[in-house]
Amino acid sequence: MMLDFLCFTPSEISALLLSLKVALCCTIIICIPAILIAWVLAKKSFFGKSLIDSLVHLPLVLPPVVPGFLLLLALGKQGFIGNFLYTHFGVSIAFTWIGAVLASAVMAFPLLVRSARLGISQVDHRLELAAASLGANPIKVFFTITLPLSFPGVLTGLVLAFSRSLGEFGATITFVGNIENVTRTLPLAIYSFTQVPGGDAPAIRLVVLSMLLALGALMLSDHLERIANKKVGNIHD
Repeated sequence: MMLDFLCFTPSEISALLLSLKVALCCTIIICIPAILIAWVLAKKSFFGKSLIDSLVHLPLVLPPVVPGFLLLLALGKQGFIGNFLYTHFGVSIAFTWIGAVLASAVMAFPLLVRSARLGISQVDHRLELAAASLGANPIKVFFTITLPLSFPGVLTGLVLAFSRSLGEFGATITFVGNIENVTRTLPLAIYSFTQVPGGDAPAIRLVVLSMLLALGALMLSDHLERIANKKVGNIHD
């Protein structure tokens, strides 16, 4: 009985693999822009900074279906951007796994920005000034001083973004639907199984799997953060 419970069906495995692919692609595409925006928000003062900060973090406080619906309006086949892409290039983003990546990216982006910004803001500015006084240009200062010293915060943000993508539901189902083997990620598969008779067992399997993935990601993040903090401590010493 227990062995039967632990046996995943092809549709469940498909949902798992798709979730991992979407989460990985999401984390990769938001990594650079999120770190750059985090650096700007942490280090620069300018008119409109508060507005940009609020817009970046808006997905955290909006109902997830709102970003998903806005993506559908913009990038659906009838949307002002989606219609252009489909008409001129034959490219359709809505109701595809790429759309699921985009929906996850919108929801995970502010988490990475927040963590990276916190890490960057804690870097001793005197170290950056010292590097600049020795002839390092701003780009070199960023890659040799700012980024290494803020890496624990950046790493935490990357893991949070990956985990958030794994659990994304509202924006995804609104923008790309719930199509088996195409856009049905783990959260959508769990939802689908709860809507059909006899779906409790596969739903529970996927719930347990989701919890294990999230717990594993957090434990890995904690381990890597401790390693990074030790290296940062050695740099300071």
